[in-house]
Amino acid sequence: MNDTRTRPGDEVVALVSGIVEGAFAGLKPLLAAAETLLAEPGPTVGADLEQLRPKVVEQLDGLVVGAGFIAAPGLLADQEFGFEWWTTAGGGAPRQLFISLDPTSEYFLDYTRQSWFTVPRDTGRRHITGPYVDYLCTDEYTLTFTIPVRGATGFAGVVGADVFVREFEHATLPKLHALAVEERGQAALVNAQGRVVVSTSARQATGSLVRELDIPAWWTTGEESTTRPGTTLRRCGDAPIALLVTAR
Repeated sequence: MNDTRTRPGDEVVALVSGIVEGAFAGLKPLLAAAETLLAEPGPTVGADLEQLRPKVVEQLDGLVVGAGFIAAPGLLADQEFGFEWWTTAGGGAPRQLFISLDPTSEYFLDYTRQSWFTVPRDTGRRHITGPYVDYLCTDEYTLTFTIPVRGATGFAGVVGADVFVREFEHATLPKLHALAVEERGQAALVNAQGRVVVSTSARQATGSLVRELDIPAWWTTGEESTTRPGTTLRRCGDAPIALLVTAR
């Protein structure tokens, strides 16, 4: 007989898992297009990245406000860096985001230092960066979803998608509020570093650090959940996001 018992927070966990898995699933056609492009005979040059544009623009729907492909250094035969990114931030038709790829420029953005690039590169796994203020694009709190791209010689870059935290909050806050009322406490979603993504408490602002618990240490244990007096912490499926419920 299947165990059909539910636990407080099941609906929140399912909702967050669904949003995260949906964002990553949406990137799969772009990932396939990028790997197909890189598998073509001959060197890949910067202009070739335009072939990915239709798949990039297809991502810009629903929660996703930015998407694209970012090349590993040295991947392209005619330039050191490559960046094909489009956005609908601010509304209107999709527009291409341009950044300085010239290391000698004072405006050069070394994306190889950004965690949305380095973590997939170093681990070979998908990653969510944030919440962080995206000063490059929108000055908004953002979650960036990235997946490593493999080429003939190994890591070739990442494909990614941006989601505004305010839209993520709009999608999840009603169920968080319902859970908080049910538990007579507060409910929040936090990342693996212990930073708040969304909370029902005004005292837990987006981006603030939860100091009452060592969430990074708990995360490394691999435990699905932990409970102590007045506090429950629970992973949201395979997403690097956890549900935190605390007493008032």
